[in-house]
Amino acid sequence: MSDTISPAAGGSESRPAGRTLTGSTGAGTAPETRGRTTIADSVVEKIAGMATREVPGIHSLGSGVARTLGAVTDKVPGGRSSVSRGVKVEVGERQAAVDIDVVVEYGVAIVDVAAEVRTNVITAVERMTGLEVVEVNLAVDDVHLPDEEDDEVGEGRVQ
Repeated sequence: MSDTISPAAGGSESRPAGRTLTGSTGAGTAPETRGRTTIADSVVEKIAGMATREVPGIHSLGSGVARTLGAVTDKVPGGRSSVSRGVKVEVGERQAAVDIDVVVEYGVAIVDVAAEVRTNVITAVERMTGLEVVEVNLAVDDVHLPDEEDDEVGEGRVQ
């Protein structure tokens, strides 16, 4: 029994089966050229969401409707909180653009919080994915006042 192999010069060569072949292993080839890595939008959304939540002065993420629906989902058995609520991304092969809806705490300097969110999101996404973040757009949808209850769906008035 023999195996047919194709040597580098072309043609074919017959060798006995079970014999170890020697040749180029590709060890000199850079690892990044040996395949393709794709990163889903949802992965970048989660990273950006977590990076945004780490910034002092951020109360929550998402527009009013998204927060309300999320609060309901959180209360449903088996439902879980989404760290990417309020975050939308566009991911290309090498770049990402991020849009974030936030609610800030009353009294914070919104411009400073926005700058810190941008820095934190860019750093986290670029470090964890290798993608270049071309823009981080923030929409401040609301200000959370100290005496306001959270937008979570609370217990009913009647038990």
